[in-house]
Amino acid sequence: MLGILAEGAGTGKEEKDMPSLLIMAAGIGSRYGGLKQIEPVGPNGETIIDYSAFDAVRGGFDELVFVIRRDIEELFREKIASKYEKEVRCRYVFQGLSACLGGFTPPAERKKPWGTGHAVLVARPEIDGPFAVINADDYYGAGALAGMADYLASGSDDYAMTGYVLRNTLSEHGHVSRGVCLHDEGMHLTGVVERLKVLKRGEAACFIDDGDQENPLTGDEIVSMNLWGFQPSVFGFLEKEFQLFLAERGDDPKAEFFIPFVVNTLIGSGLKKVKILPTEDVWFGITYQEDRAVVRDRIGRMIGEGLYPERLWH
Repeated sequence: MLGILAEGAGTGKEEKDMPSLLIMAAGIGSRYGGLKQIEPVGPNGETIIDYSAFDAVRGGFDELVFVIRRDIEELFREKIASKYEKEVRCRYVFQGLSACLGGFTPPAERKKPWGTGHAVLVARPEIDGPFAVINADDYYGAGALAGMADYLASGSDDYAMTGYVLRNTLSEHGHVSRGVCLHDEGMHLTGVVERLKVLKRGEAACFIDDGDQENPLTGDEIVSMNLWGFQPSVFGFLEKEFQLFLAERGDDPKAEFFIPFVVNTLIGSGLKKVKILPTEDVWFGITYQEDRAVVRDRIGRMIGEGLYPERLWH
């Protein structure tokens, strides 16, 4: 236990310099076949979220904001947040189909949330300072989270993104989505290209395009794993771009509003700079059922190396 006592969920925010961590946990997990957010991977039933929360608190974040669905709220609070909501301030926002639509009516066939950009937008009422964004079912590494916390606390008005090496992020068991990053010599992001079907090919990789053709990747590309750092100004940009998205693609029941869509627009228009924060930390996550054994093995090895205690929260 970290021994950092904070307010419980639902209490008023106090003035602070430390950033918040927004954890996106509203996904359905269609490829996995269940709620990846609560899948145990540690020796005492810990989830990936537990390790992210542990790393976040010791790395410089003093608040966790969970984006979840209403239908999993009770289960999520019981299985996840109850472990540490007395140790760090925890808040909850809900990503439903009707949130932030501004009068738009979704198609009847639409079943899943609108994507990562929408997940961040619905958290607007609970965040008024610098914050980072991560996926609930991804492990990012203690160094990556601490580096992001330091950047957000530095006072820079620029946004940030932690960059991982593509080959270190791929699943052995199927295709994944990756945001391949373009950058200038100063490691400022110049664009993000979303690749929706990326497959491992030895030390290299490839992506499958809309015509089902394989396109080679070296494996050395820097990719975004949705560890972003933002200022509250991003909410205004998100709101504007989401309304444009709904007008253009809202009738497509499978269309998703990704964070990189908005970042690309901001960079292209010159409104914002985004600093890439390279990390040597290993990224891994659960996309398929077969990934769980790999994650459990990696967590076990890190415990053996003393990077984590055997029991995170008492």
